[in-house]
Amino acid sequence: MIKALLFAQLKETVGKPELEIDGEGKSVKEVRTFLKDRYELLSIDRAMVAVNEEYANDTTILNEGDVIAFIPPVSGG
Repeated sequence: MIKALLFAQLKETVGKPELEIDGEGKSVKEVRTFLKDRYELLSIDRAMVAVNEEYANDTTILNEGDVIAFIPPVSGG
């Protein structure tokens, strides 16, 4: 299992800040697509991704116990 951390509107849409998912051996892109489809997280495509507190890209492969964070863009004035 891996832990997915969600922030801002992603957290609001899902209703909780983290999820445990079966993502071992999957790419960041596959996990992103899974979350988008399962929770209707349309804005997850624009989110930056970190794996174990380091920025990652869609080709990064996840391992058992990894923590993946989806960080939406910040807006404001």
